[in-house]
Amino acid sequence: MKVKVINKSKHALPNYETMFSAGLDIRACVDVPYTLQPLERTLIKTGLFLEIPAGFEAQVRPRSGLALKKGITVLNAPGTIDADYRGEVGVILINLSKQPFVIEDGDRIAQLVFARVEQAEWMITNDLSKTERGQGGFGSTGKN
Repeated sequence: MKVKVINKSKHALPNYETMFSAGLDIRACVDVPYTLQPLERTLIKTGLFLEIPAGFEAQVRPRSGLALKKGITVLNAPGTIDADYRGEVGVILINLSKQPFVIEDGDRIAQLVFARVEQAEWMITNDLSKTERGQGGFGSTGKN
């Protein structure tokens, strides 16, 4: 899949770090370091503008190392970048730790995963097919 990109940051384009990586690490594009306080959330820009092909989305996901080691995660994970969005990619970060976290220009703050999407076509009906699960939800599977 080819994705058109404008890179207004000072950093190289995101790349896959290993042969089988699903996500591309994206970097902060900030003029000055930003200190994210405990339980604070903020939007961090990346300097990237994408033209995603129709039928795909880009998912903004947390980096597992930041989440485990520092308590920093993507608030609306996964965030969706729609194929018709042309603005700058931003990442909503939240600090779930008890310590302030400094975000520097060029820090790897999240990852992008591209995925196929389908648009649903509603079919109005009065009944749905029966299943063993039925209306059970919110932890109902696996109970004896």
